[in-house]
Amino acid sequence: MLDPRETERRNPRTASIDLASPLEIVDLINAEDKRVPDAVETQREQIARAIELAEATFRRGGRLFYVGAGTSGRLGVLDASECPPTFGTDPEMVQGIIAGGLPALTRAQEGAEDIVENGAKVIDEHKVNDKDFVIGIAASGTTPYVRAALERAAALGAHTGIVACSPPPPDLVAKVDVAMLPIVGPEVVTGSTRMKAGTATKLVLNMITTGAMIRLGKTYGNLMVDLRATNNKLVDRSQRIVMEVCGVTREEATALLDRAGKSVKLAIVMQKRGVSREEAEKLLADNGGVIRRVTKDPPPPIRER
Repeated sequence: MLDPRETERRNPRTASIDLASPLEIVDLINAEDKRVPDAVETQREQIARAIELAEATFRRGGRLFYVGAGTSGRLGVLDASECPPTFGTDPEMVQGIIAGGLPALTRAQEGAEDIVENGAKVIDEHKVNDKDFVIGIAASGTTPYVRAALERAAALGAHTGIVACSPPPPDLVAKVDVAMLPIVGPEVVTGSTRMKAGTATKLVLNMITTGAMIRLGKTYGNLMVDLRATNNKLVDRSQRIVMEVCGVTREEATALLDRAGKSVKLAIVMQKRGVSREEAEKLLADNGGVIRRVTKDPPPPIRER
């Protein structure tokens, strides 16, 4: 019986890969991977819609949840876990949920995706409500756990979306607010969705959270200004950003960051507008958190190394 799912089809271009040399294997995989960005590009409008929904969610105090199983679940957890160090967000703001719980991050829990009732249960456990946005991730488009989670989230009034690399059932697509479907075609190794499907999923999730965070004002130009300086590397980066943007010495940047409570964003506004920390906080709040709406200046210049 032929499986109708794209991710379960056999790839004619790699049918003889078992006899290939190491270099030929690399070339075959690389050739398939080159197809991924084009598939993602076909979903540009849908991904942009997801960014809009995520931004609106965050501005009303809601949360973004990724729900998936296996590789899809791990990618959601990965994207969520990287938001706090990159953008200084509260860990509650973006959360990844994986079928089988934390043990599934390091050891496959293959049957977890089929326990339908757990999909709805986990949504209730996280107290999802009408302020939130829940995105299901299902490479095959048919994961029962993910479908149950989306249906429960929608019933609670949350916005919903799905990322899939094989067309989901039409009735599921009709029920979500946004469907992002980068169809990458059959995998190099049949059914191994950690490959092209995983890469496409990672690209889409990168765009959603990064795009929403940019819209929230967590960058100045393309500089990361809401980072949390939790190690020496990030302390140095904070200082260098203030030095570059404000044209000050490292000592002056350090003192400015101290007055700004270690906030790069506040330090920039304080220096450029000549205001106190409290005034800088108010200016940012009045302008959606976007520095350049406050400073009215062009993008920060890129200095040659």
